Amino acid sequence: MKRTILAFGLAALSLVSASACTAQASSTEQKAKPEAQAGQPAEAKKELVKHIDAAFMRANIYDYKANPTKFVFKGKRPAVVDFYATWCGPCRSLGPKLEAVAKKYEGKIDFYKVDVDKNAELSQIFRVQSIPMVLFIPMEGIPTQTLGNLSPEEIQQSLDLIYKAAK
Repeated sequence: MKRTILAFGLAALSLVSASACTAQASSTEQKAKPEAQAGQPAEAKKELVKHIDAAFMRANIYDYKANPTKFVFKGKRPAVVDFYATWCGPCRSLGPKLEAVAKKYEGKIDFYKVDVDKNAELSQIFRVQSIPMVLFIPMEGIPTQTLGNLSPEEIQQSLDLIYKAAK
């Protein structure tokens, strides 16, 4: 599994993955679910993986404006944030795998999705250069960043690390 410790501030991450997308798609290829607005999830129904925006990120996960050089987690449970694009094949393949583990960890780990095409600010803050990029956020400490279309085993390995640390 390709892992990188998330670095904030002036440090640049140069990330490469054979199973990741780096090109931009045309607007005709972008057919996404509605994004969250005003810091709230897009749909009122219970979602296992919530689509979020910058306002939701700052209010509920990490306020990068208040803490630009240090990751201060605001969540009540460990979290997983999937940075994706609707036009990205590896992202579309990873999505169902994350949905499956979200069912297994419902109420124990929070799962989120960020459409990089609609959330340029978050993509820049988290230095997303290649997608899919997944952040595995423990209750304490620095999140782990992974790239590419992860296998179920790689997902489980990362989830075990953040979930066991929360117990």
